[in-house]
Amino acid sequence: MAFPAPTSLSSPAPIHLRLQPLPSIPPLHPILLPFTLSLPLHLPSLRLTRPHLPPLPLASSVSGGGIAETGGDDSLPPSGGGGDGGGEGEGGSADGDEGDDASNNRREALFVLAQLGRKLESLPADLAAAVEAGRVPGEIVRRFADLEASPVFRWLLQFGGFKERLLADDLFLTKVAIECGVGIFTKMRFGSMGCLLWSGLRCQPISWLRFVLGLGAGIDTAAEYEKRRDKFFKELDFVIADVVMAIVADFMLVWLPAPTVSLQPPLAVNSGAIAKFFYNCPDNAFQVALAGTSYSFLQRVGAILRNGAKLFAVGTSASLIGTGVTNALMKARQAASKDFDSEVEDIPILSTSVAYGVYMAISSNLRYQVLAGVIEQRMLEPLLHRHKLALSAMSFAVRTGNTFLGSLLWIDYARFVGVQ
Repeated sequence: MAFPAPTSLSSPAPIHLRLQPLPSIPPLHPILLPFTLSLPLHLPSLRLTRPHLPPLPLASSVSGGGIAETGGDDSLPPSGGGGDGGGEGEGGSADGDEGDDASNNRREALFVLAQLGRKLESLPADLAAAVEAGRVPGEIVRRFADLEASPVFRWLLQFGGFKERLLADDLFLTKVAIECGVGIFTKMRFGSMGCLLWSGLRCQPISWLRFVLGLGAGIDTAAEYEKRRDKFFKELDFVIADVVMAIVADFMLVWLPAPTVSLQPPLAVNSGAIAKFFYNCPDNAFQVALAGTSYSFLQRVGAILRNGAKLFAVGTSASLIGTGVTNALMKARQAASKDFDSEVEDIPILSTSVAYGVYMAISSNLRYQVLAGVIEQRMLEPLLHRHKLALSAMSFAVRTGNTFLGSLLWIDYARFVGVQ
């Protein structure tokens, strides 16, 4: 099929476009919108998760003297010393709360070490183990560093008993000095007054009942001199024996009921139930538990029973030794010198010692537990923790009053059981 050839090869005609202006549109205004201002938009609820912050620098036991960064708590031990549910575990279980408390304590303690520029190995072994287990918060580590600045405290921190008590109360030595000072310089003066007012009995000058008269069995040296006068230096051996035993008894009355920071390792698994129970009891029935640690009501009752047994042993043995020494010195004086005139008869050693042991286990135990755990730690310490001098003065006042009360209670008790 043949197509006709084009007749001309000329270019096509040009096309002309004309742009027409758009009609003016009035500006939109909210009142002219065909829908209401509030749109019924149904947006899905959004949940914003907390950002994952980088871990704080922690002081860990790494070789090379550096500070290692630990990114998590996967290496933390699960035990936290009996947590009381202070954490925020999602499961709400006690185990989760204990784990959170242990984790927080450990991170806080290691962060304090990092601030101090120290490594975990620089701490004593028992304190370092407690930090690793999350049983002590950062404030305990900081208190340890502050105490180490003193040469005296640095030496005392080598002993476990002093370490546990100084970490719980940095004024522990001050209270020991107060108690022993009160026992030596004031107790027997109060005891002599109480003896005259309450019992009407004549206090014998070299009787060992002067030892057991006061709460901690203290001897007032000024009162001794006032009583003995010309015989004071001749009977100085009696005074020294009484004062030494008084200091021992006073020291134990402060030592045993004092609140502590437990650094002891867990007891062996094969230990008996009774041993485990008393091992986990606090030293003071009313002491404040650290974060991540709690004591049940039975454990606090167990603390009273355990300290009562210890104070019974201390009181009985101290009275046995003191009464025996006094009687022995008196007989030796009588045998060596016929001119030695003693108005004191032999004291019944066994009955007096047992009576004094029972008195310390019940009266002294309860009063000193309340004094150290309630009055000093729970009442005075929160109010005056920034004023150590005022806190020491208040401790002196309450301990002096406790001594006077104990002297009066002993007189009534001794008359009731028939040892005076």
